[in-house]
Amino acid sequence: MTSSHTLPEGTRPLRADKALALAFPEHSRTALQRAFDAGHVTFRGAPIKRDFAVAGGDVLEFSFPDTVPMAIKGVDIPLDVLFEDRHMLAINKAAGMVVHPGAATGEDTLVHALLGHCADSLSGIGGVERPGIVHRLDRETTGVIVVAKTDAAHRALADQFATRSLKKFYVALVAGVPPLLSGTIDAAISRHPTHRHRMTIGEGGRPARTSWERGEIYGDIAALMRCQIFTGRTHQIRVHLKSLGHPILGDPLYGWKADDRLATQPARVMLHAEHLILTHPISGKELDLRAPLPADFTAMIKTLKAAAKPTKKVVAKVNRRNEDKVANRGLRM
Repeated sequence: MTSSHTLPEGTRPLRADKALALAFPEHSRTALQRAFDAGHVTFRGAPIKRDFAVAGGDVLEFSFPDTVPMAIKGVDIPLDVLFEDRHMLAINKAAGMVVHPGAATGEDTLVHALLGHCADSLSGIGGVERPGIVHRLDRETTGVIVVAKTDAAHRALADQFATRSLKKFYVALVAGVPPLLSGTIDAAISRHPTHRHRMTIGEGGRPARTSWERGEIYGDIAALMRCQIFTGRTHQIRVHLKSLGHPILGDPLYGWKADDRLATQPARVMLHAEHLILTHPISGKELDLRAPLPADFTAMIKTLKAAAKPTKKVVAKVNRRNEDKVANRGLRM
């Protein structure tokens, strides 16, 4: 469909692409650039380039090229949908699911699943019919992840992540028990100089901030930690909790080691994106998105409770000590 725009009288000369961007803020600059590149923006019937000068009273006609289907085919993979409308959706991502397709992935990524789930409800994002991924979770991390369906929603959501105007909360099970009840870690994160698949804390990294609170503890074996991140660096929580001396259970990349006191060892990194508060990209209303703990996470908590529970032998030993103390007091009286 062709649209037209007449520049208001008195408008000083400016570039045609800037004139359309100012008049139609709902369209991304990328979409407008595609229209110019395809020859779909005309002045007096002739295609013009982006830098063509226009002024008050000039009339521009334009249309957008057809959206190109994404090369990746959708796959019917069940998704745990927390919220969905025609602009966006929020998913409770399962453990083991990679977000983006890559050289080492199959047809089981979140993008494959979203293309299958959304079918014909996606608008062109950057000219391609694809879901707008605005943030990521590691393969083994579960929990809330939001996805845009339209170009406008994608820009608005991406802006919230870039400006850190939303709130992100995670839950983790860590080895050992932090002595403090809460704290904040301000430590820059960068790529490890020799192990390129790891991140590390050090000079020259990008600023990263994590606040944490200690929750339930399981003897001296482990603790539940609730974290809020104010930045979104790769492996941020994993790196920051390791810096406290309390790596996340199931995370050997950052120092976790199997504990013989546990009947079952964690099969993955015990990290869950539990809670995300953001503004709806179109309506402006607050969205409070929560993902319940997955079954393997709650099962690990039960395992930790069982391992932390004193055995009959330990209880008997403590009772004997108490009896001896009472007897000794009697002798001194």
